[in-house]
Amino acid sequence: MISPWDRWYTTSCCLCCHVRTGTIILGIWYMLINAVVLLILLSALNDPVQYHYHLTSSELGTDLDVMDDANMCIAAAISLLMILICGMATYGAYKQHAAWIIPFFCYQIFDFALNTLVAISVVVYPNTIQDYLQQLPGTFPYKEDLMSTNNMCLVLAVLLFVGCILAFKAYLIACVWNCYRYVSERSTTEVLLYVTTNDTTVLLPPYEEVVAIPPKDPPPQYVSA
Repeated sequence: MISPWDRWYTTSCCLCCHVRTGTIILGIWYMLINAVVLLILLSALNDPVQYHYHLTSSELGTDLDVMDDANMCIAAAISLLMILICGMATYGAYKQHAAWIIPFFCYQIFDFALNTLVAISVVVYPNTIQDYLQQLPGTFPYKEDLMSTNNMCLVLAVLLFVGCILAFKAYLIACVWNCYRYVSERSTTEVLLYVTTNDTTVLLPPYEEVVAIPPKDPPPQYVSA
């Protein structure tokens, strides 16, 4: 009986490219995104007045700032960590080191779980969408139209959007997992081939000893009278 893991196992992904190639492209794409985010955060920390990441109390109606220096530093550290994890996955897929792909795979599972919790919270607490829309600034486009929309329609639209995101993320998780399995099985096959070849070499005598052994005399032949 074929297990579900073996049934969904394949070495090709989108656009019929190899799972190693897909994992490398995905790792580079994530690295570029996090590098841009890290650059923006560092620029905002260097010159907060220019980037206006401190929102005033008139925009929020409170005396609290959305992003202070501590939160910006935490976000920059997370972006740097993500660059490291994506770089490890890219290097692991390129050099065929399965252990280097595991951190990126764990990040994908964690991100998928968070998005699933968002979908569950929308179903359990549908009024949170209206509360979120009320917290948006007045200059947000189509805010009044969204506020006047039926709550059930908003819930269905959000669930459809989150469902598409979850399906896409699940496909990317499957691609990275198939890449991990491919690299692991390839490494195991190479090790077994090396052990088999090594054992065969040990069992055979060295070439010099075979050449140095003198040939044996043929057995005497008796001629009958």
